[in-house]
Amino acid sequence: MKRQAVLIPQEEIDRQLAICDQIAAQNAASPAPKLAMVDTYGCQQNEADSEQIRGMLSRMGYAMTEDEAEADVIVINTCAIREHAEMRVLGNVGALSHTKRNKPEQIICLCGCAMQEPHMEEKIRRSYRYVDMVFGPHALYRFPELLQSVLQTRRRVFATPDVDGYIAEGLPVQRQGRLKAWVSIMYGCNNFCTYCVVPHVRGRERSRAPELILQEVRELAEQGYKDITLLGQNVNSYGKDLGLDMNFAGLLRACNAIPGDFQIRFMTSHPRDASQELFETMAACEKVAPQLHLPFQSGSSRVLKAMNRHYDRETYLDEVRRLRELIPDIVLTSDVIVGFPGETQAEFEETLSLIQEVRFDALFTFVFSPRKGTPAAEMDDPMPREQKSANFQRLLEVQNAISAEKHAAYVGQTLQVLVDGVNIQDKHHNLTARTDGGRLVHLNGPEELIGTRQQVNIVRSSTWALFGELANS
Repeated sequence: MKRQAVLIPQEEIDRQLAICDQIAAQNAASPAPKLAMVDTYGCQQNEADSEQIRGMLSRMGYAMTEDEAEADVIVINTCAIREHAEMRVLGNVGALSHTKRNKPEQIICLCGCAMQEPHMEEKIRRSYRYVDMVFGPHALYRFPELLQSVLQTRRRVFATPDVDGYIAEGLPVQRQGRLKAWVSIMYGCNNFCTYCVVPHVRGRERSRAPELILQEVRELAEQGYKDITLLGQNVNSYGKDLGLDMNFAGLLRACNAIPGDFQIRFMTSHPRDASQELFETMAACEKVAPQLHLPFQSGSSRVLKAMNRHYDRETYLDEVRRLRELIPDIVLTSDVIVGFPGETQAEFEETLSLIQEVRFDALFTFVFSPRKGTPAAEMDDPMPREQKSANFQRLLEVQNAISAEKHAAYVGQTLQVLVDGVNIQDKHHNLTARTDGGRLVHLNGPEELIGTRQQVNIVRSSTWALFGELANS
């Protein structure tokens, strides 16, 4: 991709911001405050996109609400990674017909990955006629002008251009919370795994300029953010399109050099680009968390080839071995798909054996979901659904036992944690926290501890979490 075709000119960003200010002036003249609601589905990149949407809405003079009945503008940021995510969105959008009936001037907007899929856009166009606006990830920066068009004309707007994608710098951001922050370092994907729609809906890989990323991280550190996550569909390929002497490992080192009390996390990493340089950089940088999410998807080399993953079982196992040699206490998580088309029972057993060999701290597990427009959706799939479900349950049992055993090993240790929130579901452990490796810890203490690092004695564990007591209490 040519960089000049990727970067949205500053003049266009300024035009969108001017439209924000025009809408803000109109809202200021309203006798009642204007309210907006943003509901987000899917991955952390969607969360980051929603923070920009909230930022633009805030500049337009909208205050945020979580009540769809009182919102003047509702934005639903959708996910397309699995059919279940699409069905959830459609179910919730269907329920909004009642709020629209009670509040006819309400504007309902759908955006995100699912809206970039032609069949989903057509479904909304034909069957959900009370939806006022649909736009895909490539049109996010145009949200102000799209909303202005609906406000002025009360006509439906659809903006889902079939393009390779853009980078829009300088949009306002309204972050959720004051401790943790997402920083997008790149967009899109070039891998074209046969089951995945991401390259089709988010476009080709395009990296943000390193100086702008570092400026954003520096500002977050100065504002007191303690946990900063670098985001990309495949962060390991960062910089390949820039023509600069800066790869992802170099970006990590530059972020690590920024003064401040904060940790750096990142996701997602593709095994094909997980280099020895990256592992050595993680080990050498004290601010980089000892945590890696490295999706393996299948333990069968044949299935991995059918998935177009560009590595095999032995390559993945070798990466894990080299990583643990450098960072023995690394917290390792992964994704796995059960029942990929053509997967045999013997190949599923290979996946189980890889899980037992690697012993992940946690897994994100999915039964294969065909996505329209991907090669896997057209592949023969002879394994019965019942067998896939049975295999899925076996996998969960194996991984849950490993997770419980790994968590039990923390009992008796004293760990540093970042206290990050209130636990409203447990009066005996009213606070939540995270270890350096990202493990969830429940503890009891004053809410004034939120935002601080504390030493915690781990006293018990479960499959999903640790339970601790303040070491100085």
